[in-house]
Amino acid sequence: MSQEYALGTIEHENSTRSTDYLYRISIKSLIRNNEGKVLVVKESGRGYWDLPGGGMDHHESIELAIARELKEEVGLVGDFTYKIIDVDEAAYAKVHDFWQVRLIFAVTPEVMDFTVGEDADEIAFVDPGEFKDSDEAVERKIYHYASIG
Repeated sequence: MSQEYALGTIEHENSTRSTDYLYRISIKSLIRNNEGKVLVVKESGRGYWDLPGGGMDHHESIELAIARELKEEVGLVGDFTYKIIDVDEAAYAKVHDFWQVRLIFAVTPEVMDFTVGEDADEIAFVDPGEFKDSDEAVERKIYHYASIG
């Protein structure tokens, strides 16, 4: 499918209502340790680093989506606080054939205890400056988010 007609397009035939174009919401969490390093994850089967997080399910609140994704990827269990720090422009995810909007949250867990979760291959705390000139756009975004959050 082309970018114009990706999944999430709903045409209302026999109606004056215009076509709806839906977006997947992706929740990402920026977590810093005491040294200012950022928690990053290599999700299962991926060769690049990203912030922990993923797609928000229809029945979830933002807080529930953050908690679920952090448990799945970095083994976080327990309370945390969060605040939104950035919203990416909508982008076409060619590999999945849908449009996506990323919401980035600064997250502060009560307990900084992390393990590789079921949806991850690797996790690490990394100086965000290491991603500034990365060949991967997703890794460069980590540097950007860290500079505002």
